[in-house]
Amino acid sequence: MAAESKTVIYAALTGNTVIAVTKFIAAVVSGSSAMLAEGIHSVVDTGNQVLMLLGLNRARQPADERFPFGHGKEVYFWSFVVALSIFAVGSGISLYEGVLHLLHPAHLGDPTMSYIVLGVAMAAEGGSWFFAWKGFRAAKGGSGYLRAVREGKDPTLFVVLFEDSAALLGLLVAFTGVAAAHATGNAVYDALATLCIGLILGVVALWLALETKGLLIGEAARPEVRAGIRELAEEADGVEGINELATLHMGPEQVVVTLSLDFRNHLEASAVEETVGRLNRAIKERYPEVSRVFVEVESRAVHLAQDRSARGA
Repeated sequence: MAAESKTVIYAALTGNTVIAVTKFIAAVVSGSSAMLAEGIHSVVDTGNQVLMLLGLNRARQPADERFPFGHGKEVYFWSFVVALSIFAVGSGISLYEGVLHLLHPAHLGDPTMSYIVLGVAMAAEGGSWFFAWKGFRAAKGGSGYLRAVREGKDPTLFVVLFEDSAALLGLLVAFTGVAAAHATGNAVYDALATLCIGLILGVVALWLALETKGLLIGEAARPEVRAGIRELAEEADGVEGINELATLHMGPEQVVVTLSLDFRNHLEASAVEETVGRLNRAIKERYPEVSRVFVEVESRAVHLAQDRSARGA
């Protein structure tokens, strides 16, 4: 999964770097604010890919005394920073430029360079989008697209997909704005296109922020993983019942599991230890993403009493 994520990010990084330079050249030649907004958009996307690579690399650091569960959440933190940068830099500057050129329309030069750059950019962004979509489709499995985004634990895949989708939509808007402005001789259309690009970036940033917020706070493992762990625990020798099952993603491929189990009365301590050991191994074999399993042995009555006490507090 990490290798797929890096491939998607490198593909997007390469394309955006080249596209950003050509867009700025086209903006200078044509005087189009929409092209300037698109150039800023590509610069932001390029920086975002660098941040996501940073997050992936930092997430690979081993656990230590200060971070006993590792650094997996670095991916979530930097993905959230990406969402903020899209909103603050990409959307903010585009909206500012749009309002500025709407109030003071600029003289537009020859649009030929803009059309060439937009065409090349669409081809490059389309290729990047294909890599992102291919990686996302492989990761989602049999889940629907919206559900895969909601339940996905590797934000780097859908962040790049969202960015590239916004980029393609922004290019279409820029092309429409530039064409309309030169067809009518009215630069207002170019300014309106710039405003639309800013709004697109703002919406994408808000959606990304909401999706990564849950991961940053701490989301549970997928429902099918929780159901599988519960099944293994219920089938374990000597287990009378499950008091509580809690899971937490500490990273895209790192899950911590805690189980409170009620064992049959009069079971010897050695038998309980053997069952806990076998259950630990069974869970990790079926779900390689599970890195830690903590089992608490307590009777159902004690667990309920503690739960009532905690709720009363």
